[in-house]
Amino acid sequence: MVLRSKVLPAALAAAALAAPLAARSADLPTREPGSHVSCFLRRDWAGWSAPGDGDVLYLRVGNREVWRVGLTPGTHVHKDPGYFLVARARGSSWVCGPLDLDLSLSDSHGFRQGLIATSLRKLTPAETAVIPKKDLPG
Repeated sequence: MVLRSKVLPAALAAAALAAPLAARSADLPTREPGSHVSCFLRRDWAGWSAPGDGDVLYLRVGNREVWRVGLTPGTHVHKDPGYFLVARARGSSWVCGPLDLDLSLSDSHGFRQGLIATSLRKLTPAETAVIPKKDLPG
């Protein structure tokens, strides 16, 4: 005697309905319970600054957030009128760590200097408040 299960067709139908949801959520960063992962969407990145002649960038994300990007020692990034920060998007639209940033500094003549991000973190409001106004990202 062959028993036919109605559970299998129902499970297949549920899987077919869940597939579009999985495709939409595949781009979201995963977070383990208790982890302190902070991320932002590339499209929310609104400006940048390079304080002094150092190895740090500040990114303005949205209206209020400032993120600090540590660069390899000796990078000496500067923000002058003829320089542009170029960020190439690869993979996900989320930025959660330094490996998610593919950065270079380009001048108006097309010369590019590759930048290697070594750290990325969102600054607290107190940390942002002590950054001199001239060094805040636009």
